[in-house]
Parts: sequence; C-alpha cells; structure tokens
Amino acid sequence: MKVSFVNLGCPKNLVDSEYIMGSIDNIEQTSYHKADCIIINTCSFIEPAKRESINEILKAINAGKKVFVTGCMVYRYKDILQKEIPEAIFFEDIKTLNAFKIKDIPIRDITTKHYAYLKIAEGCNRKCSFCAIPSIRGSHRSKPIKELIDEAKYLKDLGIKELIIVSQDTLYYNEDNTFKSIIKLLEELEKLDFNFIRLMYLYPSAITDELINFIDNSNVLPYFDIPLQHISDNILKNMRRGYKKTDVYKLLEKIYKMKKSPTLRSSFIVGYPTESNEDFEELINFVNEKHFHFVGVFRYSHEEGTKAYDLEDKIPEDEKQRRFAQVFNISQEITQEKNMHYLDKEIDIIIESKDRARAYFQAPEIDGICIIENPSRKLAGSVVKAKVQGVLSTDLLVRIA
Repeated sequence: MKVSFVNLGCPKNLVDSEYIMGSIDNIEQTSYHKADCIIINTCSFIEPAKRESINEILKAINAGKKVFVTGCMVYRYKDILQKEIPEAIFFEDIKTLNAFKIKDIPIRDITTKHYAYLKIAEGCNRKCSFCAIPSIRGSHRSKPIKELIDEAKYLKDLGIKELIIVSQDTLYYNEDNTFKSIIKLLEELEKLDFNFIRLMYLYPSAITDELINFIDNSNVLPYFDIPLQHISDNILKNMRRGYKKTDVYKLLEKIYKMKKSPTLRSSFIVGYPTESNEDFEELINFVNEKHFHFVGVFRYSHEEGTKAYDLEDKIPEDEKQRRFAQVFNISQEITQEKNMHYLDKEIDIIIESKDRARAYFQAPEIDGICIIENPSRKLAGSVVKAKVQGVLSTDLLVRIA
C-alpha cells in the first residue's frame, strides 16, 4: 500500500507521527497525490486547529483516498467524528488497525534531517483554566530515563545534531518521583555529545535555581522557552497559573544573572474572557520591556472541557484580532532589534540545506532562520561558525566563516 502521512499540530504530535510511520510494515511512503492511503495525525488544542484537522480529513476523502485519522482530535471526539464522517477510520492506537501489518519492535521514522524531538513525557497535571490538554492527553506520565537514553542514542546514530526535549510540561518530568529527574536526564544526554541540546515548554514556576545553574555550567543551550500566557495578576489568577507578576520578574532576574548569554522566548494569550483594557495594556507594557527575544501570541479559544468555558466569551473576535496584531507587531520589532546585536558577529549555526540554517538561539519552525550568503550543499548537517551580514526582520543573513 502506498501511504502518505499528514502531521498537524505541535512537535509532540510529530514524534507520535514518526512512531506511527516506523510501526507499519510493508508500506511504501510516497507523496500525497500518489498515495492510496492518507494517515492524518490531528490537533484539537484550539478552534483553528480543529478546523484545520477537519479540512484535512475532508480533503483526503474528496481526493478518493482511504483515510485513517488519529491524534488529539480523535482522543477528544472519536465517537462524534466516526458518526459524522463514516468514510474515515478513526483510531487511538496503531495496534488496533487491521489494515496494516504492525512491526513487533517499532522504530521512529525521522522526518527532519539534522534535528529531532525527544518526547520525555505525556499528559499534564496542571489545571490551567484555558487548556484542554489534561482532558485530551490525560495526567502526566514520565518515560523512564533508560528508554529515553536508548532513543537518544538511536537518533545520534542517525546523524541528528540537535536534540530538542519536549513534553506538555517538560520540567514536571519526575521519573524517580523527584523533580530533579530532568537534571539527571540532561546529565545522561550530555554524554552522547550532541552539538545542541535544547529544552522547550518550561513552566515558569518549575524553573529552579538548580536548573538555571546546571544550564549555565553545561552544554545545554541557554534557551528558555517560558510560556507565561499573561502578566496581569488578575488574569494569571483566573487562568490558575499559580504564580504572580512579581514571581516572573524574580525569575527573569535570575536568568539574566547567568554567565552565559541566555535567549528567552515566551507566549501570551490575548482576549481571555476576563481581560480588561487595563489588563491588556499591562501586557503590552510588559512585552515592550523587551525581556524576550521571541514572542508568540495567540487569540483566546473558548474550549469545552476547560474551567474557562464556564465564563462568557464576551470579547468580540475583531477585538481579539486587534489585540493579537498589536502584540505580534511589537514582538516582530523587538526580535529585529535584538537580532541587530548580532550584526558583524560570528555565531554558531546548524546548516539545514544548501542556503538555509539556524543559529543556536533559533528553535525550528518558530524563531526565524539564517539565510546563507555563500551557500554550500556539501555542508548540510554541519555545525559551523558564520558571520552575521544583515538582519531581515526575524531572519539573519549570514556568511559561513
């Protein structure tokens, strides 16, 4: 059977897709148009993700493909989906499918060339009011360190240069029932000698002094992906985030005292049901303080199964869009300004193709890229020094040294 895979959503979904691809025997992976069968790994975190997932399913059905669907949307709405779209097969576990021969020992079929995600846990125990993840993915379960090290070794043998640690709540990792397990895991991963190790999804109140000190004195990148979601105490309390504005400032102060030069990313939600004009202005002022190199911003999505669903979603969509655009535009200007600090400096980059690379402070897909002025196909996959020649908004123009 000729099969094509469609992955939607976050890097954690991508890892799941790679395991599905590596689990099926006797198939030929091919392009979408040549495929007899399409396997779609869906996302349903927010309303736009649901619409995208439904559109992909209907697109494949209308193209005359045999369609198999898994992922967050299936975990959340399987019975409804099977009733409303009987032409597709919805599954939660690849082992339940009779259409494919399943390997006894599944492997990951890596879709990225020089970097890979290591998913260290599944689910989340936090009770943030806006988030449906606990109801979709369940409570937090940490993978054993031995399994993760074996998987990392497998990725290393494939030639992966950058290992990116992900989960719904990365710092909740507690394989041995202590929250020092993440440092223990990082110590073991360091021994494998990846060029870059990057941590993603760091819950603010879980970033300890010990973790900051470890990153400052190890080969783990000083890259802090801290999804704050807001800065107003009123909103943080209603969101059930478990920290206050003063806690955020204390954390930022600790990070910026590092010997290394840290890169900070955050994400924010605008249009939350109780967000007043004053709350939004407080957020704007905070973003304008330029603590973060990169900022992601999302419009609030009113999701059933969340605590915030009990609130009236009273902020009009056009107002949410206005607030979104304001934060987005400010964040783009700040990223460009911070990128200017690298002008005429040498930085480490990982070359992903002939003329495209990423700096050590750029995570894949979300933080911009480096465009190579003197491209070389031979160097794809290499980590090299490059001089920053120019700044193109959130991207950099570089010349390989």
